[in-house]
Amino acid sequence: MSHHDALWETIKYIAKENGITRSGLARKCGLDATTFNYSKCQSPDGKPRWISTHTLYKVLVCTNTTPKKFATIFESFLDCDEK
Repeated sequence: MSHHDALWETIKYIAKENGITRSGLARKCGLDATTFNYSKCQSPDGKPRWISTHTLYKVLVCTNTTPKKFATIFESFLDCDEK
């Protein structure tokens, strides 16, 4: 799995772990409800869109997720293709 895909899957996982949708996670973090929609993963020309560090920080704070835990989840998605 690419780093880009793993990042978006990690966001999805954290939302699910908190019992909410990606839209619910965005709202909980004070962001637009569409922030984590699949349509936001790529620009109209197909280039990957990356989550800003500010948005990532909000996710960590509002879900009480440590950077270490985030990294562990992220790495598990990177490793899933190797298993």
